[in-house]
Amino acid sequence: MKLTALNAISPIDGRYRSKTKHLAKYFSEEALIHFRVRVEIEYFIALCEWPLPQLESFNTSLFEDLRDIYKHFTENDAKEIKEIEKTTNHDVKAVEYFIKKEFDRLELQEYKEFIHFGLTSQDINNTAIPLSIKEALESVFLPQLEEVIDQLTHQAEEYKAVPMLARTHGQPASPTRLGKEFGVFVERLQQQKKALLAVPHAAKFGGATGNFNAHQVAYPKTDWQSFGRRFVEEKLGLHHSFPTTQIEHYDHFAATCDAIKRINTILIDLNRDLWTYISMDYFKQKIKEGEVGSSAMPHKVNPIDFENSEGNLGIANALLSYLSEKLPVSRLQRDLTDSTVLRNIGTPIGHSIIGYSATLKGLNKLLLNEQKINNDLENNWAVVAEAIQTILRREGYPNPYEALKELTRTNAQINQEVIHQFIDGLAIDTKIKSELKTISPFNYTGI
Repeated sequence: MKLTALNAISPIDGRYRSKTKHLAKYFSEEALIHFRVRVEIEYFIALCEWPLPQLESFNTSLFEDLRDIYKHFTENDAKEIKEIEKTTNHDVKAVEYFIKKEFDRLELQEYKEFIHFGLTSQDINNTAIPLSIKEALESVFLPQLEEVIDQLTHQAEEYKAVPMLARTHGQPASPTRLGKEFGVFVERLQQQKKALLAVPHAAKFGGATGNFNAHQVAYPKTDWQSFGRRFVEEKLGLHHSFPTTQIEHYDHFAATCDAIKRINTILIDLNRDLWTYISMDYFKQKIKEGEVGSSAMPHKVNPIDFENSEGNLGIANALLSYLSEKLPVSRLQRDLTDSTVLRNIGTPIGHSIIGYSATLKGLNKLLLNEQKINNDLENNWAVVAEAIQTILRREGYPNPYEALKELTRTNAQINQEVIHQFIDGLAIDTKIKSELKTISPFNYTGI
């Protein structure tokens, strides 16, 4: 059966393929093979540049020919490596044999035993995978997140002058401004984006148990720790973890997962707030011709984008939690449980991208219903009680909190007239009364 959107097991590669297809370049099986080939080639070049005696004669003008092996890597190349793997039953060894075959083609046979020289497979995996994560975040994840932040920033500005009844514990509270409430999410996302960017993309590179044993025994006078650091940091742009066991600690990657989780959690919070505002009729939604809101109820336009986003971000966070908890734990110098787990890194990133896309779609469909917002303010004059009692405190009026408590809890309907009658009955200067009468739910919105 040919894989299509209709028979894919995961919705990431099925229903939502159009939103996640750009991640295939970083998290597919072909992508993993490609990144492994890239690391192996760059490692060989590094051995030539920081030379071993046997590689001093290598023609450096051929470096770009070597790089072409991964720069022009094709699906057929990946298939060839998978065919080799059927014999080796080892995915990284299959990559090594593929590159050696390419060296034969380039008539570089005398150098090919320096491919994968002194390495274990995790020196390749624990550089290839963080490199793929780093580039996926930079090329796909962060631009999508930034698009959401930009849209929220735009709406924070658009709604900055719109007063709105706040609700704490679900009850009417001191008014706010709608734009400020959008701005809260902008600030939260910016802070967590900054935290995400601060986490290093760490790589392990140090041989079978992290000590450069094979390198050291072959070339005891070479500073292999310095070589490993320079290779990982200067060639690959990653952080070199040292010392390690056979595998990278994954502590930094766990921090990356946790940072993405916090971003997703903020957006879940946003989705639920906007869902609630829509249910309160503060927002209508743009209707696209031909779309159906409900299979049974023709009048409905459901907030499905925010619901879809919440669901996808929830799945992403569940997987990110598992990754951050599991990967830093490995028996003694290494067990294999990280291998299959690492192959699932693209899944929570994919669900996150789907969630961001859905939130963005929902944000672009919002239509402000200012009349409903104003009606709620007009019907809740009791919220200015806080303002009145605070000014009365300033003026030394006796027991102002208790006076306002009595007013607001014994009157079934608190409106402008009731509030102004209360003010008129206060034994205070007329100037203060005039000041109090300027306060309304529409202007008592703070900074």
